Amino acid sequence: MDFFTQQDRARRNTRYLLVLFTVALTLLVLMVNALVTAFLWVGRDYNIYVGGSGWEGYLALFSWERFATIGLAVVSTVGFVSLVRWLQLASGGKAVAESMGGRRVMRQSSDPYEKRCLNIVEELSLAANMPVPALYVLPEERGINAFAAGVNPTDAVVAVTRGAALQLSRDELQGVVAHEFSHILNGDMRLGIRLASLLKGITFIGDVGHFLLRMGAYGVGRSNRRSESSAALPVLGLGLMIIGWLGSLAAGFIKAAISRQKEYLADASAVQFTRDTSGIANALKVIGGFIPGSLVHSARAPEMSHIFFGEVRHRLWSGFATHPPLDMRIRRLDKNWNGQFIERSERRYATEPLSENDVQAGVGRAALVAAAMASAVLPEDSHGEDKLLTEDGQFASSTGDPENASEEQSHSEITGYIPDALHNAVLEPLGATATALAMVTARRSADQLEGALTVLRQKGVQGQEELVSELLPQIRELKPGKRFPLIAAAMPALKNMSTPQYRQFKSTLLSVIQSDGQIDLFEWCLFQLLRHYLDPEYLRVENSRPRYKHIAKVRAPLRQVLSILAHQGSGDSERAFVLACENLGLTGLGLLPLSECSVAEFSRSVHTLADCYPLLKPRILKAMALAAADDGLVCPVERELVIAVAAVMDCPLPPELSLE
Repeated sequence: MDFFTQQDRARRNTRYLLVLFTVALTLLVLMVNALVTAFLWVGRDYNIYVGGSGWEGYLALFSWERFATIGLAVVSTVGFVSLVRWLQLASGGKAVAESMGGRRVMRQSSDPYEKRCLNIVEELSLAANMPVPALYVLPEERGINAFAAGVNPTDAVVAVTRGAALQLSRDELQGVVAHEFSHILNGDMRLGIRLASLLKGITFIGDVGHFLLRMGAYGVGRSNRRSESSAALPVLGLGLMIIGWLGSLAAGFIKAAISRQKEYLADASAVQFTRDTSGIANALKVIGGFIPGSLVHSARAPEMSHIFFGEVRHRLWSGFATHPPLDMRIRRLDKNWNGQFIERSERRYATEPLSENDVQAGVGRAALVAAAMASAVLPEDSHGEDKLLTEDGQFASSTGDPENASEEQSHSEITGYIPDALHNAVLEPLGATATALAMVTARRSADQLEGALTVLRQKGVQGQEELVSELLPQIRELKPGKRFPLIAAAMPALKNMSTPQYRQFKSTLLSVIQSDGQIDLFEWCLFQLLRHYLDPEYLRVENSRPRYKHIAKVRAPLRQVLSILAHQGSGDSERAFVLACENLGLTGLGLLPLSECSVAEFSRSVHTLADCYPLLKPRILKAMALAAADDGLVCPVERELVIAVAAVMDCPLPPELSLE
């Protein structure tokens, strides 16, 4: 599945959405004008002093000035409501999950079902080369459903209903979560947020009508001397409610027009992630045979129905359904399906605990694929030096049966060998921050180490210096290729800090990095990775917007990035640079000498490349991978460099970079 083509298609669908929204808004303005004119006509018709009736009297009340005023009022109201809703939802996926009654699942949870969900999310995150999103559970929902929400992968969350966690097997749940991950990578989340925001503005007119109807019914705002106009207030409210209902129909049509095909695409993408059609197909069969089905009873669910895995409400007519029929989705995945759904007895919360065998069920081939994609995306030179480029442009080197496997063994296969002490440390915020700080401190020489520890004493939180010192020996023994998987595992804990705690951690980390007077590439990669994935969680950040559609527009930053990458390898730097340029179709570029390469220029260049169009980004990453693997070996710094650049560019590693 070409995720990048789908991201570009999602951008085009946004334009399609705006066209449909404009048409719906135009019809809304016409209907409100017609209703207001009718309201005035009724008031005039009942006035014995004015008199007049009939179609001529109705048309006589039409005024272009009034039409423009009402049109402006409707457009402004819809725009304002849409903007407010966008600001609410754009704060991150957690706002959506919490509005539906979601509860965040922490790594320390003692619930085996929740632990299983967490492990699945972590595995698929590594497969997609993206940070581990926060996991939420909807504890009051018996139906089998799930959704992914957020504006971009950095603030994405995955939520599952309690019914999905209890009723589905591990493979089935993995297929459902993989379906939601594909929505993240396809760019569907941002489109879904925009869709919900715009449609909220359209349906708001009906809310106004409901308010006016209640005012008329209960006599709110009436004087003792009733006027005919105030008596007709319920009529106006009823009319606006009818218009709002028609707006809801338009909203349903727009959601159905945009969402259905994306569900087929997400189902196919889930198969690519898990390499197994039976998981997601059986999950759909279980929904079909389960009495609660995929229903979600949260009051906010209908508004966000298009982001869920399955339908959240029963519909008498499927014309406005946001999801294709279950049988059609199943037959696309299982052509030999006999038409029978899977029926299971319902598990209840706090009863029928997950069996030990089910807890320890392995992730099968999907786990091995995830491991291959995460830690073997590029061929690794396990004997190569970890070469580092300092701020002044000089090199400084430092050495340094699946279905029955246990859950711990599965994670070991995915993340590579990570000592238990480090794995346990990243499960809570203090240990996760100490691990990141230790990765930087461990690179210091004996003379520089005291300076880094002094910074921790002065700026760190209580107990952090001691914990960093305790973790240092194991961090130094950790292979360079395993550093980023450890940071990925730490992301959920790092996202569980308060905003002041995050600001302090970020400031402390930057001070430790600068304590030796230089910044090497690993330190840049680590800081950018953490900043890029954590800033949206705590701070208001502006997302990069596509500006460069053609490769010729980014020749200069590409030259800087490819030159630095070429200098990191153990092969011929000139040959690696030329190979990358030929792959991108660039001519006339020469390899920059090492003296003209710096971390500062590299950083500026990477952030420029982040503004490229979605279809251009995977081409750049592929060229970088070719340059890194030119000699057939990729040292850890090259691997981490490609991963960090992919993160800053908001671009997962292309599937063709996998060596499975």
